[in-house]
Amino acid sequence: MNYRWTSALQALGGAALAVGAVGLAWLAIPERSVERWREAVTDRLLVQSAAPSGQIVVVDIDEASLDAVGPWPWPRTRLAELLGRIANGVPRVVGVDIVLAGEDRYAPRRLIERLAPTDAALQSLLASLPDTDADLTAAVSAAPTVLAALFSDRRVNPDPAAPAATLTSVPVLMTGTMPKLAPWASAGAVTPLATIAGKTAGIGIASLAGDYDGLVRQAPLMGAADAAIVPGLAAEVLRHSQAASAFIFDSTRNVLSIGDYSVPLTPDLGMRLRPSLPQSWTARTESAAAVLAGAVPTSRFEGKIVLVGGSAPSLGALRATAATPLAPSVQIQADAVETLLSRQIPYRPGWALPLEIVAFIALAAIGALTGALLGAATAGGISLAAAGLWAGGALMALATRSLVIDPVTPALGSIVAVMAAGLVSAVMQRRLAASIRRRFEQHLAPAVVARIVDRPDIVRFKGERREITALFTDIEGFTSLTDRLEAMTLIALLDDYFAGVVEAVVKNGGMVDKIVGDAVHALFNAPVELEDHPRQALAAAHDILAFTNAFMASEPAWRAGLGRTRIGLETGEAVIGDVGTGTKVDYTAHGSAVNTAARLEALNKQFGTSICVGPMLRACLADVAFRPLGAVDVCGRGTLEVFTPAGN
Repeated sequence: MNYRWTSALQALGGAALAVGAVGLAWLAIPERSVERWREAVTDRLLVQSAAPSGQIVVVDIDEASLDAVGPWPWPRTRLAELLGRIANGVPRVVGVDIVLAGEDRYAPRRLIERLAPTDAALQSLLASLPDTDADLTAAVSAAPTVLAALFSDRRVNPDPAAPAATLTSVPVLMTGTMPKLAPWASAGAVTPLATIAGKTAGIGIASLAGDYDGLVRQAPLMGAADAAIVPGLAAEVLRHSQAASAFIFDSTRNVLSIGDYSVPLTPDLGMRLRPSLPQSWTARTESAAAVLAGAVPTSRFEGKIVLVGGSAPSLGALRATAATPLAPSVQIQADAVETLLSRQIPYRPGWALPLEIVAFIALAAIGALTGALLGAATAGGISLAAAGLWAGGALMALATRSLVIDPVTPALGSIVAVMAAGLVSAVMQRRLAASIRRRFEQHLAPAVVARIVDRPDIVRFKGERREITALFTDIEGFTSLTDRLEAMTLIALLDDYFAGVVEAVVKNGGMVDKIVGDAVHALFNAPVELEDHPRQALAAAHDILAFTNAFMASEPAWRAGLGRTRIGLETGEAVIGDVGTGTKVDYTAHGSAVNTAARLEALNKQFGTSICVGPMLRACLADVAFRPLGAVDVCGRGTLEVFTPAGN
């Protein structure tokens, strides 16, 4: 298997390990591990994503109202007056986001009762005092009104003498089989005073639960309190605005029908909100002080869904949403009703996670394959494009179909994979480049080494058959020279000698195979292809001869008595590749051409020549003038005609 495929497989392995680690982390904590990313993107898209319906009016008990009327809680007569003015406008339905538990603590009758009067006159006066709760009861019955209740861990009755309303299950119809549901449940609830609740259209749960980060992202459509199925405040308000007699569980379509509106069913019977920004509240909000002062015409409420609640901090009804850290509960309920009216309810289907897992695997495969097989820029571009397509598709699903699909984690699979594959490839490339440089930088021209580093696949280290030209050199009389010279002098002389010979080989595209004693063994057309390698080898031989002749005339060589250099060359097929074991590995060539070149170098002594070439090289250079030297017997090759360049 060549380097390219080996590198690709190792890069794929690295990418698979990295993606596997991310995938296991994701599946180990399937929702919470990616919930923050998904919710952050979804929050940003949902804020102000739906146009207001214009059907909702919020009557806000704000700071200005407290300044005008007095601190909270107000006497029930004030609330009765407020609800009466709203009812005069003939609203479609009124939702009160205030729990009217217990009797009016500020009613004159209640104040006198606390004195426990025994005087007959006082008792007569007590009997004649007006009942402020009765005024409020009349006000809530003047228009279809839904009152708020709150979940509690126990059944709460603030005043045993004033019984709270008992929650009864809301009317629910069903088509098909009942789905498996696990709604928000509590042991009990804080409910309105029974005498007031008895005249209302309904009671809805106004409790809002924060998510892992404390943000309110959904409102309950239904819940369970003290074994009773109770609707959420927004859902109950919508039901009465539609004059619907019941909620309908439609298991065939997996929706909860509320009149003409359908809401996707989730196991917890919650509904994802489309939160609004505070600056958008002004258009739908009227101050309670202005309503009480008659500054708001009653026509403002005609045919509207009116929600009454408070934004003043002393009411304690401020919660954090994705749009603002301080959202009044009544505005959140208004957002819930607006979400229902928009018919664009954000919904995370049950098949979302399996789809995301499949997408994660597919995108990771794209990243791994491109990272292993392509360049960094191309692989990165393709992977980012694939990740972008997924993220864009998920965002489009939310914008057009209200489907909440994770745009981040599957896309992360592609990015992690391409980065891991690229990192493994880069490490392998760096290690291979270092190995190649160590192996060849002293034997080849820098440009050739750079070419091998850039394209390692052009060298088959494990072995191949290739036509090469072998060049062998030897110094005449070198053995006697070693006996005469001191070691340091000999080494210094050889260093200068080999520097010139190696330079001549490398300059002409050859590779110095090895230096043995005083001999240089060189190969042409290995390890990379060299065009017209016989001619290049012969040119190297001439350059070597010119250098060595000049070097012999230098003072150190002349004093040492350095002999002439003999050169043998032959062209032919050889087996080239790595040979050795352990850390001792040598890239070399084996074949008759190599053996013949070594034999031809020695024949120079017999013929008195400096360059001796074989018949194969001679045949390759028909345009070069050669002088025949005769026929000789070469071990393993038989009788061969040998030549020397003309003029040699």
